[in-house]
Amino acid sequence: MTQMRTLKVALLGCGNVGAQVARILIDDADALASRTGARLELSGIAVRTPDARRDVELPADLLTTDAESLVKDADLVIELMGGIEPARSLILTAIRHGASVVTGNKALLAQDGPTLYEEADKAGVQLSYEAAVAGAIPILRPIRDSLSGDRITRVLGIVNGTTNFILDQMDSTGAQFADALAEAQRLGYAEADPTADVEGLDAAAKAAILASLSFHTRFALEDVYCEGITGVTAADIAAAKDAGFVIKLLAIAEKLSDSEGNEGVSVRVHPTLLPREHPLAAVHGAFNAVFIEAENAGELMFYGQGAGGTPTASAVLGDLVSAARRIVLGGPGRTETTTGHVPALPIDAAVTSYYIGLDVADQPGVLARIAQLFAEHGVSIETMRQTVHREPSSPATSAELRIVTHRASEAALAATVQAVKGLDVITSVTSVLRVEGV
Repeated sequence: MTQMRTLKVALLGCGNVGAQVARILIDDADALASRTGARLELSGIAVRTPDARRDVELPADLLTTDAESLVKDADLVIELMGGIEPARSLILTAIRHGASVVTGNKALLAQDGPTLYEEADKAGVQLSYEAAVAGAIPILRPIRDSLSGDRITRVLGIVNGTTNFILDQMDSTGAQFADALAEAQRLGYAEADPTADVEGLDAAAKAAILASLSFHTRFALEDVYCEGITGVTAADIAAAKDAGFVIKLLAIAEKLSDSEGNEGVSVRVHPTLLPREHPLAAVHGAFNAVFIEAENAGELMFYGQGAGGTPTASAVLGDLVSAARRIVLGGPGRTETTTGHVPALPIDAAVTSYYIGLDVADQPGVLARIAQLFAEHGVSIETMRQTVHREPSSPATSAELRIVTHRASEAALAATVQAVKGLDVITSVTSVLRVEGV
């Protein structure tokens, strides 16, 4: 009987996800071997503090602080340290020593992915990163492989569980942003410093990865327009709800043509109103979902847990088994599928709708002046709702207008809002949010 080959696996990082990956490699070793065709031997786990307390009990002799020696002697390396350095240097060392790499480091891929892809191509090894976007949801491989014969035209994604939990809490309970954030932190959905999540930076890194795969072009973090949720108020949520919408932080990548007819891709992250009947509107709590539109496949949606140790470990192990099977069977590594260059378009070129909240004087001719101003800027109003406020102590009245526009360029919509602010009958512009799915 032929003895089964053994592949050495080095694990960098032993946090929430890393500990679960280590547990699965140890507990499910036989099952993984049968699926892979080789035994996956966990050769070591690089950590900062070997004696730190962990949720999973692991053999002490596996823990080491010498990450560089570990990766130089591995067939497969799993990087779950996060951050840019030393993760970047260790991945490059692993690749140059012939190891295939699995990573969940979306920040590094969004910032310096091209360098890593080129080095992996040069070395003939595999660089896999399913866990970098949407946790347990298998989304990157379907885009790269299953839809490789189609043309993706648009991707909409809820790819950050923290912000989805916060906005869902505000929608379902009427909570203010600060209270919803505090609850997310209490439940472990948000870090003590939630900046990367609530400012949209985490989602923007994932948007760059999704856009790169979907449109076969390398997009970096600086190509992504980014706007977080810190400015979303309970009043915005209530007004959206009253109008039949829900607010979600969306990562959007879509192919467009600019004003001169040049084709490009708009990649952006921002709070967005969705009709409550839209499939993404039903994504609650810390769950994630990605909605894809393709020329031939039509509309597809992928839904599941977007974070957490065990769900994300599932994505890591899927990549690991795939990379190990490639080593066993032979053949070149699979990294990315960039075939050309489609430029990233600025936010001004994006085509969307706006929801605009206005406090106005309740007097004859106000609606006509506003409608005329919109028409002058080439923006069509889809719906307009007016609520009149009467103060008992004063004969003067004011009104709140809620306007939803038809789709237009971001540049035209922004110019319209700026012009509206200059009208003497406008008391204040209470909210401006983008709308999708109408």
